[in-house]
Amino acid sequence: MDTTASAPTRALATEAVHAGREDLADLGLHAVPLDLSTTYPSRDSRAEAARLDDFAVTGAALTGPPVYSRLDNPTVARFETALARLEGAEAAVAFASGMAALTATLLARASMGLRHVVAVRPLYGCSDHLLTGGLIGTEVTWTDPAGIADAIRPDTGLVIVETPANPTLAEVDLRAVAHSCGEVPLVVDNTFATPVLQRPLESGARIVLHSATKYLGGHGDVLGGVIACDEEFARALRKVRFATGGVLHPLAGYLLLRGLSTLPVRVKSASATAAALAGRLAADPRVAKVHYPRIGGAMVAFEVLGDPHEVIAGVRLITPAVSLGSVDTLIQHPASISHRIVDEGDRHSAGVSDKLLRLSVGLEDVEDLWEDLDIALSAAERSRRPVTASR
Repeated sequence: MDTTASAPTRALATEAVHAGREDLADLGLHAVPLDLSTTYPSRDSRAEAARLDDFAVTGAALTGPPVYSRLDNPTVARFETALARLEGAEAAVAFASGMAALTATLLARASMGLRHVVAVRPLYGCSDHLLTGGLIGTEVTWTDPAGIADAIRPDTGLVIVETPANPTLAEVDLRAVAHSCGEVPLVVDNTFATPVLQRPLESGARIVLHSATKYLGGHGDVLGGVIACDEEFARALRKVRFATGGVLHPLAGYLLLRGLSTLPVRVKSASATAAALAGRLAADPRVAKVHYPRIGGAMVAFEVLGDPHEVIAGVRLITPAVSLGSVDTLIQHPASISHRIVDEGDRHSAGVSDKLLRLSVGLEDVEDLWEDLDIALSAAERSRRPVTASR
């Protein structure tokens, strides 16, 4: 099929169902085919040599039959087409995980001699660690949104923000930040919002990052990452992906494409429940503070007065687990898990307190979720009451 993202403008809900699938009827198919081949036969080695030479120079997606799954896969290409359409991008490039996608983005700019990154905390903990640790030769300057313009240097390759941010749900003004970036590409981690709630390219961002493991997949059974961007940067990413091998497995591509078809319905439903829970938590005397973004969404963060570990231990319906974006509700303690790898001082300065809990709201009934939270909050409250000696 033609994997370019160009298509007539349609509503997001329609694109979610049909993008990447337009040729199926002509093929006599209804469900998307899953191509698990790692290699593909060809008797014309001269033509293959010419195509590989062209890819090595340009990074353009291969035309004609596939050659090898590290270069291209038809099922993964369908997911890339669909995600690009949903984000309003020229192209998308999929990877084995969100961290593989971020790594490829950093490497693509570093290969141009642009190793300096300007970033705004908080970011996902492993993203923070990758930047701070210098594992791939990058140098980072951390700043707040107002300081971005002053932090940019001649060798700055990227500005990175996450909004709403993981785990505090802090938001930034994307148009203002994009203006501050000037000619430096702005990368926006859009994992929490998804294209259902915001499309960063429309606000001036140049690169959109997703941990596709989360809402795009939506069922807690697939690992993946994807970058939406213009075709020029997509070509650089494809060359990095081929060289480093961080490819998305075809089965993951199949599951992610299937997940996109219900993305708008899932996000809207879970967001309505999350807003209701955020309101109840804000009015609860056992809760010190609630974080819920203006943009909405299915994520809620809250700080308890009691022991947050008792809340984690006390839930029964809600799953105490890392990750987010699944059909079932998950809760975790960022200071212990998702952001444990970030220096304690940096965590606290970014607003990630030791009392903070992150709730990823799923598709359960709001009353059942509240009953579970109520019981767990009561357990945490009891843990902070002084014990009276018996007489």
